[in-house]
Amino acid sequence: MRSFPSILALTAAAAIACAHSQPEPAPAPQPQAAAPAPVAPPPAAAPEPQRPPKAPDVQPVSIYFEFDSAVLSPDSRSALQSFFDSAQNRPDTRVRVEGNCDERGTREYNLALGQRRADAARSYLVQLGLDASRLSTVSYGNERPRAMGHDPESWRENRRDDLVPTAEAIGRADSR
Repeated sequence: MRSFPSILALTAAAAIACAHSQPEPAPAPQPQAAAPAPVAPPPAAAPEPQRPPKAPDVQPVSIYFEFDSAVLSPDSRSALQSFFDSAQNRPDTRVRVEGNCDERGTREYNLALGQRRADAARSYLVQLGLDASRLSTVSYGNERPRAMGHDPESWRENRRDDLVPTAEAIGRADSR
């Protein structure tokens, strides 16, 4: 019976030896799903046509006059030159030149003086090369004061031309 425990020990040793010497079985290969086809990036949107940069809008400007005068000062000429430069970049813009006066003088006299002032600015712009058909003039005399006082500072502020770009398109038929 001694042989039985020996055989049992040998069998157990062999089983242990076999268990450690054999590699573990490899996992069964998994069926692979087909790799998804690479997704192409969406087509780029067609580039927008290049538009020329929009010219800056023409800004209103005011020029000032001495008492009882329609003569353009050097400062007024400089301001009109700058205005002309910006108006040249916007040939679709019309300009209204509004002549104004201070409160001294009769209504009729101030209307006439305001018109002479507006005409002086208009003539200067035309001499610079602005198309006369783009310009209109109006005199408000002393009817539209900017400064409401009755003093030399207020009078100085009211003796002016206002150059106002208008939204009217050139060549548009008037509805009048």
